[in-house]
Amino acid sequence: MTSAVLALTSRFFSTRAEDRNQLPYPVCYPWKRKFPSLLLTPWGDSTSPTEHVQLYYSQRATNGGLLIAEATGVSETAQGYPNTPGIWTKEQVEAWRTVVDAVHQKGGVFFCQIWHVPLTATFADYQPNGQTPISCTDKKITPTVLKDGTVEEFSAPRRLREDEIPQIVDDFRIAARNCIEAGFDGVEIHCAFGYLIEQFMKDGVNDRTDKYGGSIANRCRFALEVIQAAIDEIGSDRVGVRLSPYSNCLDCWDSDPDALGLYMIQAMSKLGVLYCSMVEPEVVKVDGKVQIPYKLWHFRKVFAGTFIVAGGYNREEGNRAVSQGYTDLVAYGKWFLANPDLPRRFELNAPLNKYDRSTFYTSDPVIGYLYPEFRAAVAVAVCLPAPSIRDLHLIRQSGPWSEMAMEDDLHLPWPWAPARSIVFFL
Repeated sequence: MTSAVLALTSRFFSTRAEDRNQLPYPVCYPWKRKFPSLLLTPWGDSTSPTEHVQLYYSQRATNGGLLIAEATGVSETAQGYPNTPGIWTKEQVEAWRTVVDAVHQKGGVFFCQIWHVPLTATFADYQPNGQTPISCTDKKITPTVLKDGTVEEFSAPRRLREDEIPQIVDDFRIAARNCIEAGFDGVEIHCAFGYLIEQFMKDGVNDRTDKYGGSIANRCRFALEVIQAAIDEIGSDRVGVRLSPYSNCLDCWDSDPDALGLYMIQAMSKLGVLYCSMVEPEVVKVDGKVQIPYKLWHFRKVFAGTFIVAGGYNREEGNRAVSQGYTDLVAYGKWFLANPDLPRRFELNAPLNKYDRSTFYTSDPVIGYLYPEFRAAVAVAVCLPAPSIRDLHLIRQSGPWSEMAMEDDLHLPWPWAPARSIVFFL
């Protein structure tokens, strides 16, 4: 990682108020967190990124902007959904490198989210040799009725033995190292939304009687061992964590989410975790406008690192949350999916492309992933020396804009010729 990228990282993750106030708008992330493979870029039958993935992320990269890659498997047994990437082989690392390089060429800061899915997996399709997916439990997830009326069934998991858990921790450690080798600036450990780590954390799932079950400390042991392993491998300044204590996704709920969240936040602060990204428990609308109830204040006040919120934010609510000190950064998912130039649109307060939920989880390399950028019409007065006024048609042909329109003359004193007001599209 270059010194320029390091400088950007230190600025955007600063918790100093004077640094946060320099940000023109909340930093954006191309995140979708509710279901598998956050951005579901087009992987086809491979677990390595393609040229479309490079295009997707480079479109959304900006100078100093922070991107978090989609959830990426740490091992062959970590897979639980189709068309999701991994980073456990040399080939995967090399494939990711081209994507990361494209983001860095535009000045972006790029973290890779790493996860382990099972319990939710269908073992016949996604687990090596058709083996049973693992979990902290052997309880099966309740079948889910989809919008089209079909019923989604889940495999019965196999309860991990205590002596197997260190291997899973080591898979995360190796994945963190591989991410840095691929050029990523850091990793985000996915401890949310009902996947393996959160299965251990929440008492609605974890029914173990060994040192990984029972009390909050025991249930969080696995998560903190994974975080510690990543920190030992790549440094605490390169490790972020994703939490969703209030979520009940995939039957994964906790009887006391406040206590669970605070325990994790305090432990992560002691470990020096760079940032915590947390999902809002609810979003409301008042008079047709989105309002965030700000129910994460107690976590924000306790956490020593950079705090990031996500879930239901628009431009106005994001700016309000940052300006009031509720958060350091705001994460955007579906709006960033549909608007590859979202930071610029926010800066200009420009209209947004509408997202299409029906294309969120397709394997098509274009539909649902490549959206048009904004073209802003900007009028400027251009003053040209008298000898050059006749060459305006050359500017029309070679300028950095796609179209121009000449307006009325603006009368200026000699030696400047009458200038034109030129409208061009950025």
